[in-house]
Amino acid sequence: MGLVERYPVRYTVEDWKHWQGDWELVEGVPYAMASPRPINQRLLILVALLLEGILRDRCPDCMVCAELDWYISYDTVIRPDLMVLCGEIPERVESPPQMVVEIVSPYSRQMDEGLKFELCEREGVKYFVLVYPEEKRVKVFELAKGKYREKRDRGFSFGECKVEIKLEEALI
Repeated sequence: MGLVERYPVRYTVEDWKHWQGDWELVEGVPYAMASPRPINQRLLILVALLLEGILRDRCPDCMVCAELDWYISYDTVIRPDLMVLCGEIPERVESPPQMVVEIVSPYSRQMDEGLKFELCEREGVKYFVLVYPEEKRVKVFELAKGKYREKRDRGFSFGECKVEIKLEEALI
């Protein structure tokens, strides 16, 4: 066992607030955020516009938010690429969003498919979406009995609001 494992350092959100640069904090462990790539940023905009266009009229209580911090606990804060929030929109996101969307890059794959997937599942995020720009593919997961199951149809339910969202339409 190495020194780092024998003497772990854990940080809190209060520590994180004073750091420079872009970091996420999961159970006290800091993770540097990957620099965005142009293809990811363009796809982020296209997915956000698609979601906003569908939800604006049909689900007026829902809001699409890009790169907004989600404060999960005293030692965990992440910044999903996109979130769908429904109901009363707070000043600071502390409750699980209805949907989290991650644009996967080679640098973020392990974080998105592993750590964030399990964290969002544990925290009760209803829909978890992975968008793969290079592969022009979208994977959608829905929470059922506390576990994510891959969703084949594109019907979504946000409270009383039911919509069809073909996220693949945003792929370039």
